[in-house]
Amino acid sequence: MKTIALIAALLFSSLISAQPLADSNIKNGSISGRVIDAKINEPLPYVNIIILNSAGETITGGITDDDGKFKVVDIPEGKVNVSITYIGYKTITRDVVIGKDSYNVKLGDINLEEDAEALDEVTVVAEVSTIQQKVDRKVINVGKDLTTSGPTASDIMNNLPSVSVDQQTGGISLRGNQNVQVMVDGKLSNIPAAQLLRQIPSTSIKKIELITNPSAKYNPEGLSGIINIILHKNTQIGFNGNTNVSLAYQDNPQFNGSIDMNYRNGKLNFYGNYNNSSITVENYGNLLRSDINSAQFFNSETSNISNLAKFGIDYYINDKNTLSVFTNQTFFDGGTDSRTNVVFANNIGNINQTAFNENKNLSGQYNFNYKLDFDKEGHNIELEVDYNIFDSESFTDNDFNIQPDFIEDNETDRDRTTINLDYVNPLSEKSKLELGLQARLFNNDITYFSDARLRDQFGNPFPGLIDFDYSRNIYSAYVTYGKTFEKWSYQLGLRAETVDVTADALQTNTDTNEAIAIPFENDYTQVYPSAFFTYNPSEKNSYQLSYSRRVDRPGVGQVNPLPEWNTPLISSFGNQELQPQFTNSLEVNYTRQLEKGSITGGVFYRIIEDGINRAVFIDPSTLGSEPELVGILLTFDNFDNTTAYGVEISSNYRPTKWWSINGSFDLYSQTQRSFSEVLSPNASNPTSQNDVTSAEFNVENVVWNLRMFNNFRVNKDLSFSVFGLYRGRNKGIQFTQDVFAFVNLGMRYNFLEDNRATFSLSFNDVFNTMQFRFDGDRPFPQSGDFNWESRTILAGLAYRFGGGKYRAKSRKQRDNDEKSGSGGFL
Repeated sequence: MKTIALIAALLFSSLISAQPLADSNIKNGSISGRVIDAKINEPLPYVNIIILNSAGETITGGITDDDGKFKVVDIPEGKVNVSITYIGYKTITRDVVIGKDSYNVKLGDINLEEDAEALDEVTVVAEVSTIQQKVDRKVINVGKDLTTSGPTASDIMNNLPSVSVDQQTGGISLRGNQNVQVMVDGKLSNIPAAQLLRQIPSTSIKKIELITNPSAKYNPEGLSGIINIILHKNTQIGFNGNTNVSLAYQDNPQFNGSIDMNYRNGKLNFYGNYNNSSITVENYGNLLRSDINSAQFFNSETSNISNLAKFGIDYYINDKNTLSVFTNQTFFDGGTDSRTNVVFANNIGNINQTAFNENKNLSGQYNFNYKLDFDKEGHNIELEVDYNIFDSESFTDNDFNIQPDFIEDNETDRDRTTINLDYVNPLSEKSKLELGLQARLFNNDITYFSDARLRDQFGNPFPGLIDFDYSRNIYSAYVTYGKTFEKWSYQLGLRAETVDVTADALQTNTDTNEAIAIPFENDYTQVYPSAFFTYNPSEKNSYQLSYSRRVDRPGVGQVNPLPEWNTPLISSFGNQELQPQFTNSLEVNYTRQLEKGSITGGVFYRIIEDGINRAVFIDPSTLGSEPELVGILLTFDNFDNTTAYGVEISSNYRPTKWWSINGSFDLYSQTQRSFSEVLSPNASNPTSQNDVTSAEFNVENVVWNLRMFNNFRVNKDLSFSVFGLYRGRNKGIQFTQDVFAFVNLGMRYNFLEDNRATFSLSFNDVFNTMQFRFDGDRPFPQSGDFNWESRTILAGLAYRFGGGKYRAKSRKQRDNDEKSGSGGFL
């Protein structure tokens, strides 16, 4: 419903922009007010405000913000008619005179009543995604065009401006950096981000927030900011819901199905959803070493089954008190069969590895929320408690033809408790004070056993057990103050945090019963200021300037001393003593409304302290072998300060009523630093330490991405789409990634009464160009090519059922007073 209102408002804005302007010599006035739901006394966003002259012709207009507030300016002198319209509600009109002593008319609160004769509505998704540029984030309202990209959240992420997903690992990055927090409905999850994105159905996503410069009210974690996925949740009277099924296929089937249901009557609102995903994917690739003319060939088949269930209750105790609880339960069962063949040109013994991995995990989230509203509008206090658990079991059997076989058994128990207390006080109509306290308690326990994978101080493998206990407790307080003037506004904030980190790794050699304890502690206190400024010289122009200080705390995978993954010649480990890195970020954005669209541009600049990057070492246990058998070890380390900058542009244009073009361009530059050991390609004696040199490398990297979406609407029921992405060469510490590009085609057809059913069909990676190719020279010359099932045909069917009127509900919003512009989404 909210999406329909927003699109109607955008179409209306395009209409009124084409109307002739009044004589510039006439003095202009303004009309302001606030629109609220008359029945539950809550603000209504995206309500159309239409200003008409005495002849009934449109002069200008606007829409309400998230607080239901509006202000329409540049209204010529004389008698005008104000029309307030919103889908599902009765239209209200007011006659207003702009003239002497009444150039700035304040209508106050305007109560809209539900239209009993209006058609029953549930959540309706727009055809084309749109983007709103707010002071500290981009908000992508997910339309039907994005859901045709694939069945899961991971499939649509590559379509978002400045966002990239590693198709091999599922790792997500924002502005070229993987230090980004992924949240769902504003809450962190203990589920690994790559797995989480592959479990959320794309049809369940309402919008995605790219918070590149969060205010002091948010956790300061993540160099690149926060990606917040907001899911659909109906708030209609009565019983409502929708169901979706999709099947993608290239070599293996990939099924996804979900059902969402909601029932509200009186003071209670019940909601729940269930999703099942069953996916099998094949991957294959190769890694070549030109110095010794050898090759590694990789093949794997991964099968994952996941089930997600959510249930929640909202209890509207009275007009001032609201109580909400919900729980999420996730069950995941996956397995991978992989084969690695290492072939040498000099006829020494080739290496063959087969590995079978089983991974089962379950997670549970339990959330409690209580909100108390005071008499003054917007004055409230809110308590939220969120408890999250994650249990995982993983077993891997590695078999070799000439090397010793080994097994790996890994068990993980993880829990996170977050307690938020937020207080909001609008000191006046133009100023707001926000205060808050937060406690985040995180514990992670891992037990790892291998019969030949652990290493001693000389790099020699031995059978053993590692118990790794990691805890991080963070206590913080924040304050923000914002004030709005006629054409500009500002918000200043400060967050203070104290952090206690404790890590204990106990490594035991099961052959000798020798144990080595590796304790680590890191306690620190930091402050994180933020500042935001906006300037709106007219309705068509908006400027934003923001600054924030952030931190990247090492993730569990980066500090975990346990073996992460391996091939016959490559192994990856964490670094228990890794320190956090800090970032000072400055960002400027500009939004311009055009006659047939809009354009948004921005630049950012970062100073990064103690940057976390990869370190590459020669495996000492392999130095006594032939050069072809020398392996490498990957880990993480802190390096000197560095900088990064970038430019982002997104725009939409509608040449005709049936054709819309949306695109985005982003360019970012950063300096990466790494420590690496290099093996001389001319070594005659591989056991000599002179053959290994050590150095710190600086890599200057400039990457640009271009995305373009075309939507062709044949009629109100049928539309076609073409999406293309081009990503330039990406230079990293170990290798340089080649150009990455693909084209997707899609169609969508609505049918049945009120378009309750939708059939979609897409053909992804039409030209089979979605491949990961790279080359590098550290620690030795190498090149690679990896492929996966990207050229898929996907068919989907969605059906919505039930009925009821839209009922606005107050939710915690962290951006209530932010000015925003909007435009089409790539």
